[in-house]
Amino acid sequence: MSETLTRAGLVEAVYQEVGLSRSESSDLVEFVLDEVCDALVRGETVKLSGFGTFLTRHKKQRIGRNPKTGEEVPISPRRVVCFKPSNILKESVNKSSVDAA
Repeated sequence: MSETLTRAGLVEAVYQEVGLSRSESSDLVEFVLDEVCDALVRGETVKLSGFGTFLTRHKKQRIGRNPKTGEEVPISPRRVVCFKPSNILKESVNKSSVDAA
């Protein structure tokens, strides 16, 4: 099973690569994540060149089913966050999965 990258892992990577203090690295990571979240809440698209695009989509109300009982349940309209990876990221992921095989 593969490892999971966490906020703490991101902070450590920034600390190691950029040379900021751990506190400054933590503040930087938190600031970037907050900016991405705030933009999505405002309905904006977030494009990170070479990585991908985060966007929100509106889903209409629909009827779903409770899998245990089969009972129909209305699912309310909502916004969902979507991620579309860049071609560079797709190629990178596919290359590394081929190398690992």
